[in-house]
Formats: sequence, structure tokens, C-alpha cells
Amino acid sequence: MSTATILPGIDLSRTPRPSSGFDPEVIDRQSIADLQAVGSDKWTRYPGCIGAFIAEMDFGLAPAIQRAIHDATDRCALGYIPDPWKRRVAEACALWQRERYGWDVDPSRIRVAPDILEILEVFLREVVGRGHAIVVPTPAYMPFLSVPRLYGVNVIEVPMLCRPQPVQSTQPAELGESAESSDSGNPAATGWDFDFEAIERAFAEPSTRGFMLCNPHNPIGKVLTEEEMLRISELAARYDVRIFSDEIHAPFVYRGRHVPFATLNELTARQSMTATSASKSFNIPGTKCAQVILTNPDDYEMWMDRAEWSEHQTATIGAIATTAAYTEGGDWYEDMLRYVRGNERLLDSWMRGELRKVGYVEPQGSYIAWLDFSPLGIEHPADYFYKKAHVALTDGRECGRVGAGCVRMNFAMPRPLLEECLTRMAAALKADGLI
Repeated sequence: MSTATILPGIDLSRTPRPSSGFDPEVIDRQSIADLQAVGSDKWTRYPGCIGAFIAEMDFGLAPAIQRAIHDATDRCALGYIPDPWKRRVAEACALWQRERYGWDVDPSRIRVAPDILEILEVFLREVVGRGHAIVVPTPAYMPFLSVPRLYGVNVIEVPMLCRPQPVQSTQPAELGESAESSDSGNPAATGWDFDFEAIERAFAEPSTRGFMLCNPHNPIGKVLTEEEMLRISELAARYDVRIFSDEIHAPFVYRGRHVPFATLNELTARQSMTATSASKSFNIPGTKCAQVILTNPDDYEMWMDRAEWSEHQTATIGAIATTAAYTEGGDWYEDMLRYVRGNERLLDSWMRGELRKVGYVEPQGSYIAWLDFSPLGIEHPADYFYKKAHVALTDGRECGRVGAGCVRMNFAMPRPLLEECLTRMAAALKADGLI
């Protein structure tokens, strides 16, 4: 079933495919103590808090992944990653790209790396180069602002533009009601745009060599249109700028399907280095296996010549888990996506109801939301909610200068805990007379 068939008004959480292994009722019964016992960073870094900061899900593993990992341990197959497993990952990733996004990519042009940031490090070191600059639309995924500096690469922040909308309704939308059918009462509300004039000025800087594309965009949940991507490509061609395309959140597009940047035309294929992984969509980031899709022949030659150790650091267990996810985990993924979409609609109902004074734009993709508390006069909202609501969120300032007064929130958790999270936050604001 395509994600495009998910329609407003249906029950998004109570229709699991029996064979998928995704059970909403089991997930909903998980408590904070249960999740802390699992031992993830999300639930142990801030004891006693609801973890809504790090981008992990709390939905267990697809049965196919569990079986593959158990089989690997039974066979003691945990040595350094061999070439056959690299090829299996490439073939499985190519299958996923073809079936999910219509991209018929050559598996031989797909290589492995431990994670997206390792691929970015190669891009910064080999494509951008020390002493040059990369343009980063903000708010951005936090390491996109810090990692370049480790390689002597300057970061040029270009804030996204938030389209305003006048305050209208103060009534919350029902859980199954679509955004289009309910007016928003939030201070800023209809969407995000690129500031193309500012991007062009940044591209025109003599030192600029790269652009950070993230689609869907972490942390604002924007899904790029083809028109936007083509305009970025046009500007990049004019100023000889290369594109790092982070598409790790591609499986979380709520309407339609993801369009890979490299598929638009021959130019975008040459311009881009695409980074992807099953780690977000199947919650396996600790297994350490990402993929880079090298559609520029020069990049492929560079990678084969100078990225050997990046591949060597990739975990064999990650290759095994990733292959199982891409080839056998589709049903689990689709049922998981229904559940996440239901969480997004629950969040949206709160943002249009009790939290309507908070700046918010409904995410088009990912399981991350960007909340702006500056209209309430809260200077450091992450610290505020940590102390007053025992909710752990990402400080928006880590996502760029534009993030002052904002937080990044992960809503991929059991729905009752998401309800409790929002209830705690609203209670803290009410106690201080802010809503």
C-alpha cells in the first residue's frame, strides 16, 4: 500500500497488517519505565523526563530485522564487513529506491558507510575542501552546523522563510481532521520557503563550494517541491556549487512520495552526493550502516580511492539489519508510518487548540516538529520545559541562530506518552499564565 492512500479521517493506528509485527496496542502500553529499561539514549540521558529530543522511534524492531540479527549471532557472523555484504546492502537499497521512489539506480554506484555524518565528512574533506564554505539553510540538523568546522569548512547560515497566516480559529482540530479542513490559530502557520535571494548571495561568495540539502528537512518537516529543487540546481550550476543531499527521512513523506534530488535530470545527478539509510525508518541507528549514492562518476572514483576506511568502519550487523529492512520490512514500515501519521495529527490538534499561541507549521514529513515559543516570551524553552514539565527537547539554538526561542520535538513515541508530553507542557504554560 502506498503512503499516498492514507486519507484524512481514517483510523491511523488501529489497522495493523497482522503479518507485519507492528502492534499499536503493545506500543501504547509502554511506560516511561519500560522505555528506560530498554536503555536507549533517548530515555536514559534525562532520567524521569519524557524523551522528545533525539531522533529515535520507540516502536521496537521489524520481525525480519530481529530474525536476521538472531541468525547472524547464531552464525557468529560479526567480523569486519566483507564485500559480499556491501553488495547485498547496495542491491537492497537500490530495490527500496526503485519500489518506493521510482529511482532505478545502479547498485554498483551505492557504497556503505557507518552513518550519514561519515558520508558528510567525506563530502566536506574531498568535495568542499578546507578553507571553503558550505551553505546551510536553517534551522538545520545540529551536526550540519558543527561538523564542517572540524574540517576547516566555513558555514554560511541562510534562514528559511516562514509564511505567516493571520490568527483565525481557536478550536482544536479533531484527530482525524486534515490540516486543510481546519483553520489554524498559530502565530505563524502555512509553510516554509527557501530564501533564494539569500542563497544566491551565499553561492556568489568566492569561497562557497557546497550546499546542504535535507529532504524532508530536519527539523522543520518541510518536503521540497520539484520546482524548489530545480531552482537550487540552477543556482548551484551558475556558481559551481555541489549538493550534499541528506534523504534519510525520505520514508516519512505524508502526502505523495519522496522525490530524490538526483532523479530530476542529468545535471542534478552530477551535482549531488546522496546520503540515505534505513536507520530512521526502521529505528536501527545503533547498527551503523548508511548508504551513499554516487551519481557523479568523479565522486565514485574519489570514493573508491579515498573512502576505504569509511566503508571499513561500517558494521556487519548493520549491513545484515539494513538488508532485511529494505527487502522484508515493507509491511512493518507501512503500519509504522500510519501510527506516526496519527501521532502527527494528535500533535497538530494540540497546536491548533491549547497550544495555539505557539508558533508552529504542520510537518509535511519526518517525525520531528519545530515549535516556536518566542510569541510567549520564553527565551530558552528547552530549559524551561526540562525544569517545569520534565520533558527533554532539543534547544533550537543548536539548529542555528534562527532557533532562539524554539525547540525541536520528536513525536515518534507511544501515543499515550505523546499525550502526556503535551499535557505536561501545556500545564507548565498555564501555571505561568502564558496560555
